[in-house]
Amino acid sequence: MIADHEVGIGLAGSLHPQEYRDIAQRAEHAGFDAITVFGDLMFTPPAMVLHTMACVTKAVRLGVAAYSPWTQHPVEIASQIGYLDRLSHGRAFYGLVRGAWMERLAINQDRPLTAIKDTVAIVSALLAGDESGYRGDMFGIQAGTRLSFEPFRSRVPLLIGSWSPRLARIAAQLADELQAGGCANPAMVAVLDDMVGRDAGTRKPGICLNAVAVVDQERDAARAAARTAVAPYFDVVAGLDPTIDIDPELLTKVHELCAAGAFEEGGRLIPDDVLRRFAFCGTPADVAEHAAAVLDAGARRVEFDTPFGLTPARGIELLCDEVLGRIRAAM
Repeated sequence: MIADHEVGIGLAGSLHPQEYRDIAQRAEHAGFDAITVFGDLMFTPPAMVLHTMACVTKAVRLGVAAYSPWTQHPVEIASQIGYLDRLSHGRAFYGLVRGAWMERLAINQDRPLTAIKDTVAIVSALLAGDESGYRGDMFGIQAGTRLSFEPFRSRVPLLIGSWSPRLARIAAQLADELQAGGCANPAMVAVLDDMVGRDAGTRKPGICLNAVAVVDQERDAARAAARTAVAPYFDVVAGLDPTIDIDPELLTKVHELCAAGAFEEGGRLIPDDVLRRFAFCGTPADVAEHAAAVLDAGARRVEFDTPFGLTPARGIELLCDEVLGRIRAAM
């Protein structure tokens, strides 16, 4: 069951296995509602990380955020998420995205909407035990195809991640959540809600914003670290936010520096007022107030993403001990 408002954390698969166990147990004990693991290129596959977390938790929702159909065939997605849902006794959810940085793989992504729709159809059929087959424009399965194990649920909640109005309309028809990755801007909640509103009918998906989070008692130190962490995401999504005007020259300079791997230098170019639209950063009170504003704007879920703090361990400690309670009190 998805709560009216959720607060979650999201991380990349770049840590030691024991760190995932520790973070999952700490976050669940503190009362976080959800943990997601990114499906970004070259990190530990998210389902494997979440399997580790499922074994040491009992209540927190566990989500892959998100799969790209170009690197995971829909049959593999169904198998992985079906097993995670079984292992966690019905706490799994999964996301689908077009994906960023895919140019590294020379993959043709000309028909993203088709790929997403075919993937949802195949995953849904396999989880439901529907053996009638599916013939899509990009992916398909023959009649009689089924999973070789019994899923825990016949349907696992779906998240679609996108800033695109076209993909948002697909989310309105198929998904439980629409997520704008790399966004911490409360004003975007209404924009996303409007994107899905005309097509959602009575089952409107909830809006989720997730972004880099750096919390520390020293505000300036947190902002400096956030700039470096947010630079590669800013490079991808900053030009997609219609609620703010960003100097095109700034976007070009940050892009050039990120392309050269100079993330710290690129991050230093991002002004404070712009940084707050793409990261949760500052003192515990700053971050809590910012997250509460996102929820107050109508988001169903707000998510704090890695690196969490000046070190991941310290960031998780502050999020659990000093941020989450403030958000709950504000709501």
